[in-house]
Amino acid sequence: MATIEQVEKLIEKANVTYDEAKTALEASGNDLLDALIYLERNGKVQPPPNGGYYNSKNQAEPEKESFGTSREKNTENGKTFTGIVNKFFKWCGYIISKGNENSFEVRRNGKYVIAVPVTILVLFLIFAFWFIVPLVVIGLFFGYRYVFKGPDLEKTDVNRVMGTAADAAENLKKEIIEGRKSQ
Repeated sequence: MATIEQVEKLIEKANVTYDEAKTALEASGNDLLDALIYLERNGKVQPPPNGGYYNSKNQAEPEKESFGTSREKNTENGKTFTGIVNKFFKWCGYIISKGNENSFEVRRNGKYVIAVPVTILVLFLIFAFWFIVPLVVIGLFFGYRYVFKGPDLEKTDVNRVMGTAADAAENLKKEIIEGRKSQ
């Protein structure tokens, strides 16, 4: 037998009379979702808007957190802190994936020397900036050229700029050598 609370809840959700709600609950074994579907099939309730559907997920009261605030109050645009953190980690995973798909290649005299995933290059730049940057600059003067390869970086102007920097270093090296010969 349906409880008064169940009947009241169904009346609230379906906007039907007491007798209709009680009959629907009894016909559906006192299951609120089944009763709502029963009422919909009998034309007493309109289906959810926009092609939606009903589910039986328990919509319990929001859990109370410390200092008497509820989780609903701690949301922004319907997103919980956990949801925002999850989105951030998914974004980080996407960025790392893209960094692993693309590489930073070092070449000398047109020959491949080494390739490093862009993710590793970024980590080196973060944790060993004062070692990596001078090493790259010195490499330019010894004839090394740097190229980004991969589906995302190969099509950009970055490689053109890297080539221009290598050409400038080569020209500067030639000027220094010619300046010493003329002395």
